Amino acid sequence: MIRADKISLDTIGKKVENGERLNLDEGVFLYRDDVPLNEVAELANKVRERKNGNYAYFNINTHLNPTNVCVYRCNFCAFRADLRDPRGYLMSDEQILARGQEAVDNGCTEMHIVGGLHHQKKFDWYVNVVKILHDTFPMLHLKAWTAVEINWFEFLTKKSVREILEILRDAGLGSMPGGGAEIFHREVRDQICEHKADTGKWHEIHRTAHELGIKTNATMLYGHIENAYHRVDHLIRLRETQDVSGGFQTFIPLAFHPDNTELAELRKLKKPSVMMDLRTMAVSRLMLDNFPHIKAYWIMLGIGTAQTALSYGADDIDGTVRHELIYHDAGATTPEVMSVEDIQRLIVEAGREPVERDTVYNRVIRDPQNQSEWTTGEPVEVG
Repeated sequence: MIRADKISLDTIGKKVENGERLNLDEGVFLYRDDVPLNEVAELANKVRERKNGNYAYFNINTHLNPTNVCVYRCNFCAFRADLRDPRGYLMSDEQILARGQEAVDNGCTEMHIVGGLHHQKKFDWYVNVVKILHDTFPMLHLKAWTAVEINWFEFLTKKSVREILEILRDAGLGSMPGGGAEIFHREVRDQICEHKADTGKWHEIHRTAHELGIKTNATMLYGHIENAYHRVDHLIRLRETQDVSGGFQTFIPLAFHPDNTELAELRKLKKPSVMMDLRTMAVSRLMLDNFPHIKAYWIMLGIGTAQTALSYGADDIDGTVRHELIYHDAGATTPEVMSVEDIQRLIVEAGREPVERDTVYNRVIRDPQNQSEWTTGEPVEVG
């Protein structure tokens, strides 16, 4: 093992070249301001192209947030509302199905479903959201409920994680998003979301999903009160879980958006800089050697930064993202939907080859006469 005082870009570069795993001290070193970002990017791009060549993936997707009413009061969240808050809402079955019809009419292959933990809704209501959509639109992949919601369902039902996931899978759940991870280290997590699913529970839920054949994503919320050590520690914990269960598909670094959040008011926080966004993308690619994909989520990063990130380790830019609310409520100024043509153009401008994929990374084949009609092709090639 390289001693911490002997770490340099040269020693890290040799490990990357040889496909060797980086350790915590090396990850923290890469976050130093005096370590040239362009050189870190070159290393990350090397790994990115080793795994995914020149491809940049996207999908045609929509978001569904069935309610914003939430029992938790995470101080970084601008989306949640109290039960009697005028901002609070709860979608009916008819509204949910109308959103599904809109998705299918627009050629979406995926619906991303997350929301608040409503004080008055039982587990059956959340199951019903998945079931009615799956029964009505069986081709639409439902990526639903974070580990935080699964943990809430445990509390509501007193059932095991496995039982809950089996019920949801049988209702039509296709995969799970990676939200609720925030920052795993306790000294940060206790300050920003002390009541929601703790680190051990988050990992247990994702490991159980993987055991059941349910693919999941993973996230990290950065740019608030955490530091480089906390970020790298977070990445290593994800890497360790992936070593065991192998079901993570994509890692998405999420930049903290401060507008309308209690945390920003308390700490006078600002949005992370573009340089922080790009460095986090690159370090994530270098640390997560067992993750196939790293996503530059354009809704949070901004279109220009997401495009640039395709040279900083990212190989996926997410999708059209209709009806995203959570990050726009926190001040995201990006469009609320982006056309397929615009996504493909920005990928080509970045020097990459656009590939439409479904949620589980199969190629999507569109009917040239009717773009809303599609079939599943071969899995994307991953190195």
